[in-house]
Amino acid sequence: MSTPNLSVLYDAPGPKARRRALIGSGVVAVVLLAVLYVVYVRLADQGQFDRDRWAPLFDPSDDLFQPVWENIWSGFQKTMTAAVLAIVLSMVIGTAFGVARVMSRPAPRIPLVVVIETLRGLPVIVLIYMAYQLLPDLGVNYDPLPGENALWYVVVGLTAYNSVVIAEILRSGVASLPRGQREAGLVIGLTPLQTMVQIQLPQAFRTMLPALISQMVVILKDTSLVTFIGGYDELLNTAKRIFQTANNPLQTLLLIGLIFIVINFALSQLAVFAEKRMSRRSAGRGVNTLHVDPGTT
Repeated sequence: MSTPNLSVLYDAPGPKARRRALIGSGVVAVVLLAVLYVVYVRLADQGQFDRDRWAPLFDPSDDLFQPVWENIWSGFQKTMTAAVLAIVLSMVIGTAFGVARVMSRPAPRIPLVVVIETLRGLPVIVLIYMAYQLLPDLGVNYDPLPGENALWYVVVGLTAYNSVVIAEILRSGVASLPRGQREAGLVIGLTPLQTMVQIQLPQAFRTMLPALISQMVVILKDTSLVTFIGGYDELLNTAKRIFQTANNPLQTLLLIGLIFIVINFALSQLAVFAEKRMSRRSAGRGVNTLHVDPGTT
């Protein structure tokens, strides 16, 4: 006996509904093609498809091709340097903040919550500007640190913001665990800190891995905000100097945007891969099957 294929979420559209949907899709497609054609004509009238605008980026025989790509490679390295430093420092400080907030008593937790909520409420560009202008005025000296000072403006600003975001992600991850995990650790003689580090944190990190990878993508993109104070030739600032020389802002920014998309897509795929791998490992550590000898009772 065959079972009818019934939709639980919505009713299957009838002939009129399908016809209206088809007509609507056709109208939208026509409008979209018309908009694209207008954009193409406008760009062509402005000479945006001329060879001299694209050659510095894609033609090795062009005189500007080599210096342009040397600058892009240098900007890429500086972007990744700032992003990696900010990610590592944010993870370390954010984990410390998150653990302190989860484990501290209500009274000592108040100033920590004030700091976290204050930093979360400020725009990232404000924190970068504070690292550039306010902290040196207060006596903070970046000179002993490796690298140029502008590198640490963006690293300090990004770390200040993202560490508290990661702290909140960690707090949510620990809160999502069953209460029995902590109680089991305390029962076998572990201290609260040992229970947190050895039992709760590993499980929380597995739960919040996608959110952490997403935050890494945010950190990488936010490195471009240092362009507004200048002094650090990351990808966006490098792109500005390139298109001022080659007179091709649209083409250069499209290329830099594509580079950011590729990097962020790779990070997103890393998150998917890590999540699947950890899920398989968790499934492999399931309850073992109990084998009983048929001759025993």
